[in-house]
Amino acid sequence: MIELPTERSVVENYNPKLMVIFGKPKSGKSSFVAAIDDNLIIDLEDGYRALSVMKVQARTAKDMQEIRNAIIAKGKELHKAPYKYITIDNATRLEEMSVTLAAELYRATPMGSNWGYVVDQKGMVVKDPKTGKLMIDPKADVRQLANGAGWLYMRKAIRQLIDMFKPLCETLILVCHVKDKQIRKNGEEMSEMAVDLAGKTGDIICGEADAVGYLYRDSNKTFISFEGGDNTIREARPLHLRGKKIQVAESNDNNEVVFDTSKIFINK
Repeated sequence: MIELPTERSVVENYNPKLMVIFGKPKSGKSSFVAAIDDNLIIDLEDGYRALSVMKVQARTAKDMQEIRNAIIAKGKELHKAPYKYITIDNATRLEEMSVTLAAELYRATPMGSNWGYVVDQKGMVVKDPKTGKLMIDPKADVRQLANGAGWLYMRKAIRQLIDMFKPLCETLILVCHVKDKQIRKNGEEMSEMAVDLAGKTGDIICGEADAVGYLYRDSNKTFISFEGGDNTIREARPLHLRGKKIQVAESNDNNEVVFDTSKIFINK
């Protein structure tokens, strides 16, 4: 039997389950996530060769699934989550990797069951002579479907690759590039900072994230801003991040950078 509440709940502070960090190229995003202890970085672009990190490389959606399975297996061996944090770097490359998975999702539907296969000159689907199975066209791209119908499957594929890591850690971090998006507000055309993902995907993912922070450098200091407003998508639900600009790094005259992530993640 469901017991209904009789008073308001106590406000809880917590580390975000999904955190999106976005910023311009060479702003220090990789260095920031490299400074986080107990953080597994899923590197999609081989961008951590100059940094000391725990990383695993992925180039395809299949690689991502194998990494997930390996984390689960390690967790069963240790009887706990092997990593407190997991970072996927970066979202632009993740979108490119999702094309193949999106095609699989579309072919699994009745209307897409005959789509995306190699055909001969007569338009007949070609079978692999060794396996007898239909041959998938590696150039098939759901983004080219009429009336933008394929973007639904792109969003599903991207979310599937992100969501499958959420239960495996306390905080999943998604690193993104930034782009300027034109919007209309009060009848006026203006520019808005947005995550570099096509269509509505970036808005949907940021809307589901507990924290969206813009990382940038100012002189010899690096900040992450969760300050809302000003035509940006920055914001956070956790109390220790909400509406704040937090310094996370500072460099000295020898160009030595010291990072401090203690104000971003709280110890429970």
